[in-house]
This record gives sequence, structure tokens and C-alpha cells, in this order.
Amino acid sequence: MTAFLPVTRRELLETGVEQPDFVYITGDAYVDHPSFGAAIITRILQSLGYSVAVIAQPNWHTTQDFMRFGCPRLAFLVTGGNIDSMVAHYTSAKRKRNSDLYSPGGKAGLRPDRAVITYCRKIREAYPDAAIAIGGLEASLRRFAHYDYWDDCVRPSILVDSGADLLMYGMGEHQITELAQQLAEGIPISGITGIRGTCYLTDPVNTPWGAVQCPDFAQVSRDRRAYAKATRQQYDQQDEISGKVVIQRHGDKMLVQNPPALSLTQEELDAVYRLPYTRCAHPMYDKQGGVPSIEEVQFSIAHNRGCFGYCNFCSIALHQGRRITCRSEESILEEAKKIIAMPNFKGYIHDVGGPTANFRLPSCKKQATHGMCPGKKCLAPEPCKALQVDHTEYLSILRKLRALPGVKRVFIRSGIRFDYVMADKDDTFFKELVSEHVSGQLKVAPEHVSNVVLDKMGKPHIECYEAFQKRFYEITKSIGKKQYLVPYLMSSHPGSTLAEAVKLSLFLRDHHMHPEQVQDFYPTPGTISTCMYYTELDPYTMEPVYVPKTPQEKAMQRALLQYYLPQNRQIVLSALRQAGRQDLIGTKPGCLVAPDAPAQRGGKSGKPHSSKGGASPRNTKKSTSKKSRRS
Repeated sequence: MTAFLPVTRRELLETGVEQPDFVYITGDAYVDHPSFGAAIITRILQSLGYSVAVIAQPNWHTTQDFMRFGCPRLAFLVTGGNIDSMVAHYTSAKRKRNSDLYSPGGKAGLRPDRAVITYCRKIREAYPDAAIAIGGLEASLRRFAHYDYWDDCVRPSILVDSGADLLMYGMGEHQITELAQQLAEGIPISGITGIRGTCYLTDPVNTPWGAVQCPDFAQVSRDRRAYAKATRQQYDQQDEISGKVVIQRHGDKMLVQNPPALSLTQEELDAVYRLPYTRCAHPMYDKQGGVPSIEEVQFSIAHNRGCFGYCNFCSIALHQGRRITCRSEESILEEAKKIIAMPNFKGYIHDVGGPTANFRLPSCKKQATHGMCPGKKCLAPEPCKALQVDHTEYLSILRKLRALPGVKRVFIRSGIRFDYVMADKDDTFFKELVSEHVSGQLKVAPEHVSNVVLDKMGKPHIECYEAFQKRFYEITKSIGKKQYLVPYLMSSHPGSTLAEAVKLSLFLRDHHMHPEQVQDFYPTPGTISTCMYYTELDPYTMEPVYVPKTPQEKAMQRALLQYYLPQNRQIVLSALRQAGRQDLIGTKPGCLVAPDAPAQRGGKSGKPHSSKGGASPRNTKKSTSKKSRRS
């Protein structure tokens, strides 16, 4: 049986090692599954012959936990976990969350705010001269000076605040392999400056030639136009073919970002998933109820990486990249057989997906030599004429998975790009998706209905979703099933006025949709949408963008998505009056809410009218598992 990596001093000594090569510190509980970055990086190092010890969710109030294994021979590796620690702790309304799915028993408070910074400072307190490299989503998206929603100000690069020596951004397999090799060769970490996919601080005199220079930290902190310009520069250089070195001055130091790491080849990606994961949480958490986040992915398969959908509110473009890389069919089937052999497998593969489930090809042929087009969307507002659309290989994999002995059903629960489905002239995949791979409800992400807002989101126009919805229900009816679409919708995104929010509520009314949970726009570090939120400018046009910022207006936009709830009635009334839509107040068919009490004496119920539509009549609820993808 595959063993976990050492988590105690005694376990380390039992492996015959007194001083580990690396000590890996994470803000998540220790889960040895390839859906968790900590598992991939530590298993890669192990496969290369390095000894690795893991400290998961250390007590940050003292240095004791950080000294559990002593100072590693090569370096401390630090990550906040699978998602940003501030997102893990706080809602978009900045209220403390009651739970943490990446902690044992779902208990909140087992990691600090700004975990990467806190952990690095504790390491420096214990071992002032230790080599420290940081990575993972929290470090990756905070590599430049960035607007921080929780402090409501621009913070410097996390390299400055943490005191770490090196930052690895992106997925990290190539970076950690090269870093380990150079450290093992005796090169001090301060001298390791040439690895793609890394950032470092240096004296300005050592700044490499030919770099793209962003406005410096002091400029972007006081000048919002400078911040918007920096955001565009940073995004435009995030391509492994065309991307240049990017620099940004921070006081007396220069932040240097090397070009992105090269994407893993299919053989390399297959090798990553062939590593000996236990595929479960460490048993030390069993008495606490285990780690909830493993439940969503334990019987799921990730077949691809990257997303050329490139939504403005999503972190994938800046972290994972827009280039699609895929595992081979053989690798996917091999993992499926491991899942089938698990004692608690019940016959259902929960997902075969990734950042976007139905991408298997590069978006176009020219990107292999020219890179991705900077500042352009492959699918929005309409599909690019050069877009390659083909579901053949993905469909073949799904069919072979369905045919495996012991498999009852194979579902697709991660994001399906409905616009990519609609761009496929062959609807064979669409038909089999509806007939074979939907577990009652299919979750898709139109996000809004106003094309004004959708343009700021970088999403296709609503007409595309409506065409998808129509065809979905036609296929569903033809096969005699009752299945429903559950659309993800977002309130208060930059560009959304109250008038646009009212349009969204009318869409919900007309389609019988009563979402139990709604998502406010969350300005997470590093995204284009967060730049719009902070600067009130579109970084690609420098034109003003309307941004709902006050708690009152955000509450109004959120309430309009749940206009039917009695507790929202007064705030919906206020929103409609402020938007000049008093025509939607009343008891006639088509109204959203009844007027105030004096007008209700005739005994009208005031229930909102529902006209016929194609969406689910059920109450729909958003999946919490999508939080990391959207953040």
C-alpha cells in the first residue's frame, strides 16, 4: 500500500532520514490526491529521489510546529493551500465563514489570514537563513502589486510581505523540478533567477534587459490608471510563446517575473497522474470527521488543464494559463480503474472534467508557434473564426469509461462551456451529454443576462445561452427524461447597474428560476474584473466602468436575484423604485413584488407571476465546489 509522506519526526526517522531535503508547509489539511497541489508537488519531489516532510496547518502562534523537522537541507516550500486563505475565511460581504472545506471536520480557523505571509515570517523567526520558496494559488495571484479587497488598498507583491526568496507561479511541476536540481547542485537560492514560471526580487542594477516594465508599486498604489495599465501589461505577457520578462519596482528592489513555464506535454501530464497517491486524506483526521473537500473529487477524473474561455473574473488565465493540455486516453482509463478498485466506490464516476470539461484541443492551430492572442477572447462575445471545435476525442473517452466493468454512470459536473458546445456543428456530443452524463441537473455558467455586463465579464452574449437552453430541453424531452439546467448567475459584477440587475431578475421570473443561493462578485486578487472593481476602468479600453460598491447597492442587486423571498421584499421595493421600475411593483401578472401593506387590503397574495419557460421549476442551489475555480 502507498504510504503518506512523513508528518511527524518519528515517521521521518522511520524512513531512515534525519534531515529532509524539503519541508512542505500548507494551509490545507494533508490530502494526498492529485486534485490538491500539495500532493502533486510533494510526490514529484519524492519521485525524483528527494526526501520530503509535510507540515499541514501548523500552529502559527509559535515557531514550534515549524521546527518539527529542523531546517531542511534544501528549502522550505510554503503554500496557502488550494485556494486563497482570505477567500477561505471570508464571504464576498467580508463576513467570517462558518466552515472550511479544506480543514478536518470542515472546521474554520485552522489557518491564519494571509497564510503564506504568516508561515514565512514564522520560518524566518525560527531559521533566519533558511531558503524559502512559495507557490500555490495565493502566492501566484499576488505576485505583483495587487488590489486587496479585504484591506481595500493595493498591497505589494507577496514576495515583499512574506520575505520568501523565490515565488513559483502557475502549476509548478517544471519549476519545482528545476529548483530542486539547482539547489541540490549547491546553487544558493538567491542565485536562482533563470527558471521560467518564477519571480524574484533583486537590486535594480541587476534587472534583466528587454523586460516589460509595469508602473511601480508606489504608482499603482496612488494612480488607478497606472494600476489598470499594469494589469493589462501583466496579462498580455502570460503566454509561454510570446510572453516577455515583466518587472515592477518595489521601493529599492525590482520584482522580476520570468516568462511562464512551458506547458506539460501529454507524456509529462500522464506521469504526474501516475504518481503513487493514496487518493485520500491522511488518517490522522479520521476522528475529526475527515476532510470534506476530498468528497467532491475522490471519484472524479481531471483530464485537462488550462482554459481559453478566459473569463475576466476567473483566476485561471493568470495561474493555469489559457493553453489546453490533456492527458492521454490510456492515462484516464488507468485512473478510472484505480477508482473502481476503491472499497467505497459505488459505481458512479462523479466527474470527468477540469477547468472546462469539454476542452481537449488547443483553441486554434497558430498558437503553437505564435502564442495566444493578447487581449482577445476565443469565445466571447462570439467564437473566433479560427476556433477549433471538436468533441470527438472527449466523447470517445466518455464512452470507454461508461463501458468499464463496475461503472454504472459517468457524470460531468465541472464546467461545460455551453458556447463551445453550440459552436460544434455536430451535436452528437450534446445528445450524449444530455442522455448519459447528467445526474438530473446540469450546471452551466451564463453568469448574467445583460450583454453590457457579459462584455465586462468576457462571457458570450445571452442569446447563445438561450439557444443552448432551448436545445437542451428539446433533447431532454425527446429521450423522455426530466432534467434541468442550473445556471450560475452573479450579481454586482463591474458594469452591472440596478437596471441590469432588474433585467436579470426578470429573466429568473420568466424562466421559473428560484435560486436558493446567489453569488455576489468577489474581487479576488489578480483578476481583470478585480482591476475594474478597484479602478472603475476597463484595462483594455481605459473607458470608465460602472461598479456597484456600496453595501446597500450590492444588497439590492443580490436581493433582486431572490425577489420572491419574503425577507427580501422591502429591499426589492427600494431597488425597483431606485431603478425607476415601479411598473414591477404590484399584484398583476408580471410584477415582482406586491406594494406596501395599505395597497394589499383587497386580499391579494402578492405572489410573483411565473410565465412559461424552459428552465427548472425546482429550487436550484449553487455548488460550493465551484468556489476555487471562480476565485
